[in-house]
Amino acid sequence: MKITIQAMGLTPHEPLEEYLNKKLNKLETFYDKIQECKVFLKVENASDKENKTAEVLLSVPGDDIVVKKTCASFEEALDKCTDAAKKLLIKKKEKQ
Repeated sequence: MKITIQAMGLTPHEPLEEYLNKKLNKLETFYDKIQECKVFLKVENASDKENKTAEVLLSVPGDDIVVKKTCASFEEALDKCTDAAKKLLIKKKEKQ
């Protein structure tokens, strides 16, 4: 699976990229036909503490799976994204 990271308005540091790759590579254990994964990281211009948005787009045969979460940290947002994507991938696998 090819993982592309696109950060808008920030530069992701090395530990965040490693964390992201580790989490997203685990998704292949639930559905092995994932072709590509695009990650968009963005800091919202809100005055809230929860202003970090992570959006994960998984390219799978048939259609794409898109999950978007906003939390206080990118790690927390990625955790929630991967949990939601995992459930969607399991549903997709069961339909086949």
